[in-house]
Amino acid sequence: MSAAHMSAHEREEAETHEQRALGFWLYLMGDAVIFALLFATYAIMIPGTAGGPGGKQLFDLNNAALETVLLLVSSTTFGIASLQVKAGNRGAVMGWLGVTFLLGAGFVFLEIREFVGLIAQGAGPDRSGFLSAFFTLVGTHGVHVSMGLLWILILSAQVMTKGLTLPVASRLYRLGLFWHFLDIAWVGIFSIVYLPGLL
Repeated sequence: MSAAHMSAHEREEAETHEQRALGFWLYLMGDAVIFALLFATYAIMIPGTAGGPGGKQLFDLNNAALETVLLLVSSTTFGIASLQVKAGNRGAVMGWLGVTFLLGAGFVFLEIREFVGLIAQGAGPDRSGFLSAFFTLVGTHGVHVSMGLLWILILSAQVMTKGLTLPVASRLYRLGLFWHFLDIAWVGIFSIVYLPGLL
């Protein structure tokens, strides 16, 4: 619909969407700075094992690869949900959000399992500067994914009760930005933490 044919209320809602989208982009830039600092700290702390195990002894590439697949596929399924929002297909949006949630939950499960396993081996965050940096970087990403899962549940309830109104679609758009950002951050973690850690 062109701006000329929009009602005053529709124009106001569209402007609100644009303002919130800009604000969310600013938030993501701040989040990117946080992750950049965590990556830099991790890189500096790689040699700081305090005589303990390093990545080569601790990391499981198969587990990290499976986490990567789950998150990449979840980004794809969220993209399909976004296309269904534009098509106005509420049922399909709900279905694809559900698939995205399950894939994200699988990712968080694998990450928690990895952390529990490392701590059980005596390789917790208190063991060395290296492990402290590792747990902080990867754990921060895991907390973000967990918050994304909660956000998916909340927006799924809104889609179910309110439909695909402009405010709901606007929130789904911002959630999509967040989810895809987490995907990019994880590719960085996989490339900088896990792959070099096993060489």
